[in-house]
Amino acid sequence: MKILFSVLLFVSFLFASVDMNNASQKEFSSLKGVGDKKAADIVAFRKNNGCFKSIEDLVKVKGIGKKTLEKNRDNLTLGKCPK
Repeated sequence: MKILFSVLLFVSFLFASVDMNNASQKEFSSLKGVGDKKAADIVAFRKNNGCFKSIEDLVKVKGIGKKTLEKNRDNLTLGKCPK
């Protein structure tokens, strides 16, 4: 039973959407082509520049290009900007 629960949790994590305005470094690192360093860069960019206004704004982060954006577009959302 524990194994089944672990597998379901892992699968749901793989297909969960990432809220660009609220996601943690760990959540960003779950995206295709985004490792820990790029994920940290995304969080730092958001902290220094404010919330993302569109999904396309992700390419403003150094090291994130259009290909990475397109690979992950279906898994990205824009949540409310925390104040």
